Amino acid sequence: MTEVIAQIEGRIGCITLNRPKALNALSLGMVRALTRALLDWQSNPQVLAVAVRGTGKEGPFGAFCAGGDIRFFHQAAHAGDASLGDFFTEEYHLNHLIHTYAKPYIAFMDGIVMGGGMGISQGASVRVVTERTKMAMPETHIGLFPDVGGGYFLSRCPGRLGEYLGLTGQMLNGPQAVAAKLADIALPSGMMEPIWQTLISSPFENAESVERWVLAQAGAMTPEKLTPQPQIDEIFGLPSMSDMLLKLDAATDEWSQKTAHVLRQRSPLMLHVVLEQIRRARQLSLADDLRMERDMVHHCFHLRSVTDSDTVEGIRALAVDKDHKPNWKPARVEDVDLSEVARFFASPWHANHHPLRDLA
Repeated sequence: MTEVIAQIEGRIGCITLNRPKALNALSLGMVRALTRALLDWQSNPQVLAVAVRGTGKEGPFGAFCAGGDIRFFHQAAHAGDASLGDFFTEEYHLNHLIHTYAKPYIAFMDGIVMGGGMGISQGASVRVVTERTKMAMPETHIGLFPDVGGGYFLSRCPGRLGEYLGLTGQMLNGPQAVAAKLADIALPSGMMEPIWQTLISSPFENAESVERWVLAQAGAMTPEKLTPQPQIDEIFGLPSMSDMLLKLDAATDEWSQKTAHVLRQRSPLMLHVVLEQIRRARQLSLADDLRMERDMVHHCFHLRSVTDSDTVEGIRALAVDKDHKPNWKPARVEDVDLSEVARFFASPWHANHHPLRDLA
């Protein structure tokens, strides 16, 4: 089965992620197929714009992309397979290409949009969501961090929403994604197929008219702010993870108790790392953020031995053994060695040899 269907229909370059049983999780082959299509179409005068969607169990739409293939990460880490590094280098190159693409790139984010799925949609010039959208960056759950440019786009959410979403992995629906500035328009899922068909059959004059037409669709849902926004800003604006948990643990309201419980289940080490990542990324360009994240992901698999890596352990607990009982090291946020956190932000490469040195 072809995992990425890329074809020109009318004036539109159409991409369909076609790995429904894996919720369109990205393999290295899929990353390469997406990159190839986008580079081919960038200079093709027939293509005015690109549209990307996922396939669900019932056909097109219903699911977008659940992220990277984490079982592959686990196997490759244990095998010392160099293609693990290739995956992240090429995926981040693709993320940068989408953010800087010369033509409109329209992402139809129906259903699950997580991790790597955010990487191939957040750089879109038009990000369409629906009532079925389930959007999240849940990486701290597997001892990883919100990569694929997550530092860049989360840090640009309103207030301290970026810290909240990156640390907890909280899921957003379509209207919430629009309010969080992680989507541009929320439309009923029943409109996805008709919009797609009109895109490929209409004689659009230019690239701008394609974008304008999608954004002008009637029936858009009202953006829905996450609550309690003032509390999110107050707690997630505190200087450290320990300060946040101290304040949440002392509170008696339901939101605080639930949030503390969620944070206590995440990798304590990676909570500290993610907080630092998002705060650094506020001052970084996209290219510099991706370079930082490439350093960080290298350290996730190489700073410690494979048997001691929180990332390898988190994937084991969730996706391999499925016991949902990760043995985090250390087990508590309060016991994390901050010098180890700092090492995640030291590049293992000289600037001239960095795998993403050519990103502008």
